[in-house]
Amino acid sequence: MTKPTTNNVGIPVASDNDSLTLGANGPILLQDHYLIEKNAHFNRERVPERVVHAKGGGAFGTLEVTEDVSQFTKAALFQPGAKTDSLIRFSTVAGELGFPDTVRDPRGFAVKFYTSEGNYDLVGNNTPVFFIRDPIKFPDFIHSQKRRADNHLHDHNMQWDFWTLRPESAHQVTWLMGDRGIPKSWRHMNGYGSHTFLWQNAGGEKFWVKYHFKTDQGIEFLTQEEGDALAGSDRDHHLKDLYNSIKAGEHPTWTLYVQVMPHDDAADYRFNPFDLTKVWPQGDYPLIKVGKYTLNRNPENYFSEIEQASFEPSNLVPGIGPSPDKMLLGRLFAYPDAHRYRIGANYTQLPVNAAKSPVNTYSKDGAMAYSNSPDPVYAPNSYGGPHADAAVAGETASAYGASGEVLRSAYRPHAEDDDFGQAGTMVREVLDDAARERLANNIIGHASNEVSQPVLDRVFEYWRSVDKNLGDRVAAAFK
Repeated sequence: MTKPTTNNVGIPVASDNDSLTLGANGPILLQDHYLIEKNAHFNRERVPERVVHAKGGGAFGTLEVTEDVSQFTKAALFQPGAKTDSLIRFSTVAGELGFPDTVRDPRGFAVKFYTSEGNYDLVGNNTPVFFIRDPIKFPDFIHSQKRRADNHLHDHNMQWDFWTLRPESAHQVTWLMGDRGIPKSWRHMNGYGSHTFLWQNAGGEKFWVKYHFKTDQGIEFLTQEEGDALAGSDRDHHLKDLYNSIKAGEHPTWTLYVQVMPHDDAADYRFNPFDLTKVWPQGDYPLIKVGKYTLNRNPENYFSEIEQASFEPSNLVPGIGPSPDKMLLGRLFAYPDAHRYRIGANYTQLPVNAAKSPVNTYSKDGAMAYSNSPDPVYAPNSYGGPHADAAVAGETASAYGASGEVLRSAYRPHAEDDDFGQAGTMVREVLDDAARERLANNIIGHASNEVSQPVLDRVFEYWRSVDKNLGDRVAAAFK
């Protein structure tokens, strides 16, 4: 039996083909709610495209750890034998949606791991370096690669003007203008985390790492002439290649390696190891094998699972943290902020972005909230809500040993930095007797309104810490 057409809340509709009119040739009626819903939704089908990496595609797969790197990190996904579901998105950088796949451009290589400790995102490229080293130049760089303001055309003069005025770009431009500037397919290119990251093992020992995904299909490229020809005849060449390969059971794989630098090496290394325009020579820090990354499932709906996929380097699980790389630190804010703008405050509730591990958050409400935190919705609380534990958290606050210590601590460096002293001075020396009486009555009246006994007990001690007479006066009212 054919499935009946319904509207967006499951109500059967009378016609797929004809609007409701007044008579055979009369005007369309506003009461045709299905017509209104269908066209109103059509007008809203697009979310803002990504400012960078707009054109791309992706697939799902797994990372299987085949080696033992637990001496470097306690992260669950990198423990021996671990298998972690994953999503990857490949993309070009400068072009908008609909742009040809085979232009000369870096390729994005963004990976989301659905780990047992929360989502871990690795946002990289098919090159181990980048054009700039400071995020304050990122908007300028991207503007130079986009379209002109006057004629809305891409302009090589803008690109070379920026590159030659920022000589730090030389390493990346060398990669771009070389053979790897146009990969034969997404399957035939390496991926790199590019940035330097912090790893910490179970014993608290810290290391700096770089990620390398080496293609098992072999590195292959297109010449400029081949890329230009495909851009005219098959604009979605890379998208089609990946989809058809997986559909045919030819699952592409990459071998994951890391370079590991002992934490204290960074301070005196011969160049800044956190500079995104530099690679670490493998003679100094050789590749260490981690495991096998396989793509084996195509998305069922491109918009839901690829266009709405969010990748953000701020998603760091226990055992992994950022480094002092300025570009990485800038991206910790920029990427999640882009998702809040593009797909809404609750983008992490979309199935493709949702963690597969338990989520215990105090975030609530907002547009398109699918699930909400139950009471209590604040911290601290005394009603069983989640409590933060530094022992199981990520390594963000401890990542800066090479450039100065960063602490997450209460501000309490001075002798009189107590919480109650000035409040007590106000009660005893600023307020007169009448004002103190009104204060006590206001506190009593407010606390009399359905405040539980355990909380009341803390109220009494709270005010006794401000002023003992005031606290006793409040407590006496509840006897």
